[in-house]
Amino acid sequence: MEREVRDIVIIGTGPAGYTAAIYTGRANLNPLVIDGYQPGGQLMITSEIENFPGFPEGIAGPELMGRMRDQAAKFNAEFVFGSVTEADLSRRPFCLTLEDGSEVLARSVIIATGANAKWLGIESEDRYRGRGVSACATCDGFFFRDSTVFVIGGGDTAMEEALYLTKFASRVVLVHRREEFRSSKIMSLRASKNPKITTMLSRTVDEILGDGQKVTGIRLKHVETGELEELPCDGVFMAIGHAPNAQMFAGQIETDDYGYIVTKKASTETSVAGVFACGDVQDYTYRQAVTAVGTGCMAAVDAERFLESIR
Repeated sequence: MEREVRDIVIIGTGPAGYTAAIYTGRANLNPLVIDGYQPGGQLMITSEIENFPGFPEGIAGPELMGRMRDQAAKFNAEFVFGSVTEADLSRRPFCLTLEDGSEVLARSVIIATGANAKWLGIESEDRYRGRGVSACATCDGFFFRDSTVFVIGGGDTAMEEALYLTKFASRVVLVHRREEFRSSKIMSLRASKNPKITTMLSRTVDEILGDGQKVTGIRLKHVETGELEELPCDGVFMAIGHAPNAQMFAGQIETDDYGYIVTKKASTETSVAGVFACGDVQDYTYRQAVTAVGTGCMAAVDAERFLESIR
């Protein structure tokens, strides 16, 4: 029996994936949506969102993602739990292999697999994530007015996060494991000129301290001497980079030096016709829920037009 070929398969269920599902569902394309390893994406671990339009009182990340999922389901989006482990984009229709070994065939694919912030990997970091530990100053900086916060990292991202946080925090401490920052000179200069920013070099995070409910401090370890130092603070921001979830497409689709999927200007088209990318897997600049929603809409429209062109 000939296997069913879906018009469109959406991989990933963050804001970009759900938006693409809503739009393609309303276009009567009956999208198949593959949840991914974390249904709902990074916002599922965000306790409160205050900058998403339409929610002046704020909304919890899981609630927002639940509403998006319900809206997509309303327009006949079909959801499959699991992750794509392999993808063959060299054949038509495209073939996607799920972790249970099953295969899905598709005439078009929207990749919305997102990106993950890099973390230190210590237990206290997980314990206080969303309760003082964050990887997004733009998302959470507002909650740290008149506070002391630490930013961990030494590149341009760390400098940008630190500078942004000075809009709210009374003191920002940049911590880097090396003797010198690896950020560009202009970003390092901007940070050094800001009176709210101080630096602590040659140090790593030994532990994030808290009272069980929220962050109360940080314990740093000097790289050379091993000396431990405990300092009070209200928040810790990780700025050691992001990793796009595009490994399953390696060698088949154009990516940049950091692994982000490259899309054509003013489009979500990738280097493979019929394959589109949206959200954080192709956006290393903004990484916001609202921008992911916008590109999810774009990908849906691009995919619909592609399907019309091959009928």
